Order: sequence, then structure tokens, then C-alpha cells
Amino acid sequence: MSKLTDVNKKIEKTVVGEYQKIENAVVGGYKKIEDKFVDTFLKKDGETTEEAKERIKKEQEEVASKQQKYSKTTEEIQAEINSKYGNK
Repeated sequence: MSKLTDVNKKIEKTVVGEYQKIENAVVGGYKKIEDKFVDTFLKKDGETTEEAKERIKKEQEEVASKQQKYSKTTEEIQAEINSKYGNK
């Protein structure tokens, strides 16, 4: 390999390594904040933080499912109107 390729590889390793350190710090910090928020505001009596997160996730999935069930596109609404009142 040429010297330029070797230098580029070293730079790449350094940049990627530093990025990963920053990413790990940010994600770790976020998870600590998230856990504290769940502990303080969302956890029910006798529930662990992980159980509370799982319960909340299931509740969100149920709400999203219901919203999807009852939501319609503009085209679907227009088709219903046309079929009920005819195309005027």
C-alpha cells in the first residue's frame, strides 16, 4: 500500500473510533434520562422501569392500531361520498 493509503486508514480508524465514543456517550445519557423520566412520571406501584417501558410500548401500539383502523385517506373518503351520494 502507498503511504497515502496508510495515512487515510489511520485517519479513518481515528475518526470512526471517536464518533463511536461520542455516540455511546449520547445514547447512554439519553437512556439515563429516559429511565429517570419513566421512574418519576410513568411507573406504577410495584412496577420496575423495564416493566413500565414495556407496558407503555404496548399501550402505544394499541393506540396506533386503533388510529390506523379508523383513519382514512382522502381518496377513501371521496369514494364513500361518491358511492353514497353519487358522483355529482
